[in-house]
Amino acid sequence: MILASQSPRRIELMNEAGFTCRVIPADIDETPHEGEQPLDLVGRLAKDKALCVASEHARAGEIVVAADTIVTIDGVILGKPADAQDAKRMLRLLSGRTHQVATGVCVARANAAGDAAEPVLQNFVEVTDVTFYALDEDTIEEYAQSGEPLDKAGAYGIQGKGGRMLVEKIDGDFYNVVGLPIARVARTIRDMQQD
Repeated sequence: MILASQSPRRIELMNEAGFTCRVIPADIDETPHEGEQPLDLVGRLAKDKALCVASEHARAGEIVVAADTIVTIDGVILGKPADAQDAKRMLRLLSGRTHQVATGVCVARANAAGDAAEPVLQNFVEVTDVTFYALDEDTIEEYAQSGEPLDKAGAYGIQGKGGRMLVEKIDGDFYNVVGLPIARVARTIRDMQQD
């Protein structure tokens, strides 16, 4: 099995679920298409990653798991902040509000014959609502200066200080917010292995 991601969180979740994976990140253009909506984008990117890695690296019948996660509010995608100032801007935007964390997942099985035929695909987008507490400037400043938000979409992480300082409520799959809805991924892999 191949995990088309070098995210430490995704690797850990796959290992904890009992899957042994080769890690081969996909090298694709992640630029949104003109007018592409956030959920369409994240689904397309997962599919493109899976197809790229399956076509270049998968053995006959091998499964490839690819994912892409975004944070979105008011139809706007919040990527990784450029710096602490940008992180504070994002945290102010999320303060006291509910936003969505969406993960596009594509599980591909390379053609068993090993020829150039398209892989078999199962793809989905998991959406989880996350509500932040109303954040005062001291909390925003403290979190932004911790360095934790700088490598995370939406300028926060759920497993570290962010989960303890910022998040009031999660409605949906917790692991989706971590970066991979692992229970649904595991079921999809098992279904595909039985086909």
